[in-house]
Amino acid sequence: MTIPLSILDLAPIRRDETAGSSFAASVALAQRAEKLGYRRVWYAEHHNMPSIGSSATSVLIAHVAAHTTSIRLGAGGVMLPNHSPLTIAEQFGTLESLHPGRIDLGLGRAPGSDQATMRALRRDPSSADTFPDDVLELQGYLTGDTRVPGIHATPGRGTNVPLYILGSSMFGARLAAMLGLPYAFASHFAPAALQHAVAAYRQEFRPSAQLDRPFVIAGLNVVAADTTEDAERQFLVARRLRVATLLGRGRPMTDEEADALLASPAGRHVQQMVTYSAVGTAGDVADYARAFAEHAQADELIVAHHAPTAGERLRSAELLAGALALV
Repeated sequence: MTIPLSILDLAPIRRDETAGSSFAASVALAQRAEKLGYRRVWYAEHHNMPSIGSSATSVLIAHVAAHTTSIRLGAGGVMLPNHSPLTIAEQFGTLESLHPGRIDLGLGRAPGSDQATMRALRRDPSSADTFPDDVLELQGYLTGDTRVPGIHATPGRGTNVPLYILGSSMFGARLAAMLGLPYAFASHFAPAALQHAVAAYRQEFRPSAQLDRPFVIAGLNVVAADTTEDAERQFLVARRLRVATLLGRGRPMTDEEADALLASPAGRHVQQMVTYSAVGTAGDVADYARAFAEHAQADELIVAHHAPTAGERLRSAELLAGALALV
């Protein structure tokens, strides 16, 4: 049995690119994923990051949906404490009305940014504390069973957009289990609690109107190429970019500067974030993906293809799909 495979796309903006070219690459990736048999493509909400273009998540989903026909598209995820539940219900209700049966809504409680950006978003520092209640309020708007008397989402009411809880800790696992929702674990950048969180989710799961049994999506980094050497080269470029983004405040760096950062204690911590990474030829990454799915007790994998260029991302997606016989 082939495990379902999906894609996490951050709409990367390379140094020599514009946001517009990044979005064109995202459309091309989704179109190719649709043909290759991937189940869904998700876009993540991040702010104040020059190398990530998916900040206006619902707008990007709408654009990609208009240029594809069948693949599911969604947020992986919307950082709900940055928004009112009613606003998100209206946005995703609009998307579902335009593209019926194709829209997902993954929800996280992290800010997706730093402290200064949180203030710019007008986000209250304590807003994450109400995340469980906000999820229930949002769910009520989408099902039509509003929890706020007299308030309805239009569009949104009765669209039943499926919700997913995103997380990297026991909190998200237990919340998803309590609410009977699918759980997506961010093991592609926060690997530490993966097995404990998934085990707790499965053990504590309560069936709901949306879901009758546990369903786990696990994140995996992938760089697939025609040769091992090329895959390793691409992965090094990706790690250099990550360390520059997280530790160098995104300023341009020489390879030597990035490598020095990678070798520092902080850099080694950044490298530990991508512990779960499949790097190599098609057969190598497929073998790793199968073993990782078993390790994570995952029902589906969502992969972040970290190739440096749009063309290399498409090739990575093709090689993995072919090796796992998605089509």
